[in-house]
Amino acid sequence: MTRDDFNAFCAALPATTHVVQWRNADVWKVGGKVFAICGWNDGLDAFTFKASDLAFEVLQDTPGVRPAPYMASRGLKWLQHYAAPGLSDSELQNHLKASYDMVIAGLTKKKHAELKL
Repeated sequence: MTRDDFNAFCAALPATTHVVQWRNADVWKVGGKVFAICGWNDGLDAFTFKASDLAFEVLQDTPGVRPAPYMASRGLKWLQHYAAPGLSDSELQNHLKASYDMVIAGLTKKKHAELKL
């Protein structure tokens, strides 16, 4: 997946917002909460996403996938696809969507209504 593919995929999800921060990282949010990041790999594209407990345990040892720098060290269950072979484009899209869904599930009912989700 390219950075452009990543941004197009995240932009297609309902009620998302995009900012560039943290040393030129593309940061995607829903309801003000981060669900996906592209950046943080010494200038190379890397894709960071929130993971379920099971996905975190299973995928963290996959070649090309690691606990996300900064986030995982703070006890958060975030993974980063940073090198080949890593995840296929469709697998990465599935995990990005799951991250988006987890963030939405944590939003208040008021925020859901405000975002029309």
